[in-house]
Amino acid sequence: MPRIVGVDIPKEKRVDIALSYIYGIGRVLSAKILKVANVDPAKRAKDLTEEEIARLSSVIQKDYKVEGDLRREIAGNIKRLIEIGSYRGLRHRRGLPVRGQRTRTNARTRKGPRKTVGVVRQKKTMTKEPSGGEKT
Repeated sequence: MPRIVGVDIPKEKRVDIALSYIYGIGRVLSAKILKVANVDPAKRAKDLTEEEIARLSSVIQKDYKVEGDLRREIAGNIKRLIEIGSYRGLRHRRGLPVRGQRTRTNARTRKGPRKTVGVVRQKKTMTKEPSGGEKT
């Protein structure tokens, strides 16, 4: 498996698809990177030469934020929104949708499984009455 910017990319897949296994690189960005690095997108990852792998790595490291750096930046942005007390930060803190989606129904992915609120009823306890009828 070729290793690019700390990620093992699958060797049997085409390079344009294999690069999308790196966090922060999708299909479109992958095509741009391959064009700049002058690598054939139809080539399989196992057929890449060491020189091509080095070119891909240098283009990615030089021009793009990927993997840990990107994750850290996103986490920092969310933390900043929460600290400044913005509406978006409040939604992040409460675990609700941030971008204006409805929450009366749906939004289960963000809200998590349902927390059913119901009444807990006690079983009627059988009280033993003395035999022999009523006493007054």
